[in-house]
Amino acid sequence: MEEKVYIIDFGSQYTQLIARRLRELNVYSEIYPCTHLPQHSENVKAIILSGSPYSVNDGILPNIDLSQWRGKLPILGVCYGAQMLAHQNGGYVVPSTIREYGRALLNYIDDDVLFKNIQLNSQVWMSHGDTIQDIPNNFKVIASTESVKVAAFKIEGEPTYAIQFHPEVTHSTDGKTLLENFIKNVAGLKQNWTPKHFIEATNEELKSKLGDDKVIIGLSGGVDSSVAAVLLKNAIGENLTGIFIDNGLLRKGEYTAVLEAYNKMGLHVIGVDAAKLFLDELTGVSDPETKRKIIGRVFIEVFEAEAKKLKDVKWLAQGTIYPDVIESVSVKGPSATIKSHHNVGGLPEKMDFKIVEPLRMLFKDEVRNVGSSLGIEPIILGRHPFPGPGLAIRILGDITAEKVNILQLADDIFISELKDKGLYNSVWQAGVIFLPVKSVGVMGDERTYENVVCLRAVTSVDGMTADFSHLPYEFLGLVSNRIINEVRGINRVVYDISSKPPATIEWE
Repeated sequence: MEEKVYIIDFGSQYTQLIARRLRELNVYSEIYPCTHLPQHSENVKAIILSGSPYSVNDGILPNIDLSQWRGKLPILGVCYGAQMLAHQNGGYVVPSTIREYGRALLNYIDDDVLFKNIQLNSQVWMSHGDTIQDIPNNFKVIASTESVKVAAFKIEGEPTYAIQFHPEVTHSTDGKTLLENFIKNVAGLKQNWTPKHFIEATNEELKSKLGDDKVIIGLSGGVDSSVAAVLLKNAIGENLTGIFIDNGLLRKGEYTAVLEAYNKMGLHVIGVDAAKLFLDELTGVSDPETKRKIIGRVFIEVFEAEAKKLKDVKWLAQGTIYPDVIESVSVKGPSATIKSHHNVGGLPEKMDFKIVEPLRMLFKDEVRNVGSSLGIEPIILGRHPFPGPGLAIRILGDITAEKVNILQLADDIFISELKDKGLYNSVWQAGVIFLPVKSVGVMGDERTYENVVCLRAVTSVDGMTADFSHLPYEFLGLVSNRIINEVRGINRVVYDISSKPPATIEWE
């Protein structure tokens, strides 16, 4: 039975980081919003209570009942979680006289297993507007900073701990050590959750769930759907059929290259060239949301048509990953809006398939690690994220076959140079944007009035936030010269130096 840790989310911006840190320590964890508490399970070995932007005194969040876990399972309260434990047991949590945000040093550490191998003056990251002023008699302070007396405490007679700082962020220099002390020394977890373990467990689960049933999966050439397909293929073999649709908005040569890669991987994949159909439907359309909806609708129609040609298919596999699952239920309730371009490829319930999602509990980096363990082709595994609607949302304004061709050529130069100069793997996502403007230029002795494109490259961990990539000027100059000289119709190249937030990675 797989050991796991429940993380109860009170709305902190860092909650996902707690889960990621635990998984880096080979411990499986799941996040649940405080408004939707999970049922107790025998394989749950510890509970972590997250931080929150709210105060325990304002009554916005539920005062959850911890009696099902207190004294029975190790508990670690983080920031708001610590304040809630104090507040529920008769302690006093008051507004801080000065908001405590940023770096602090631990000037007192008790000799306790939670702080094993952590030295005095270890740096921690504070982010709170309230302070624990007094704690109950059975609470013991085990760490302090100059301005925060109750930086950490434990409850006598039970394995319940709490810390006022955030160990999950890198600014807490020994934060990962503290989390490992909690899961290893306090909770006694085995730390055996690895890509190999996941693959073995998932293989058995898929065999049991699917049996001899037939499964189809929509493939995009991206990491998530490809890793899901290989996991399924290993479990059910020829009973899996992939469908890869060319919407005419892929990168140059990508349709052929991806199909060849899938063939080498031993996957049975049906390639569908529907480029003309998509481009015809998009004629004259400039609104970004309308573009996405058209592409989503046509994708479904094409996928349905191909699926109907297959007999006795019972399951639809999807490459859903954990951030999608987490975002579907937030602390304040179901998310109000999900951008439609994230759902391109999502299929209607009327298709009457049962859904199987082998990656639904993995983060993006974990998917790549699993893919690496599975020996997936580098052209797939190392691929940058690429939007579902493809180049449609990188062409601002209406879409024509000529614009797609120009953009494919410019994009191919940019991406190939990133790879050639050893910069591709240091960039999270890169591409070229076709702008709806023209500019005056001079080529030879002639005046030109041609198109402008923008290079976009960002660094990120998970795409939630991103900084523009600080690519060398010499490299940008090389790419600009090549695009202008080799791609007819472009006479100006610019570089996007905005970060997310406030900008987004894509322009539409």
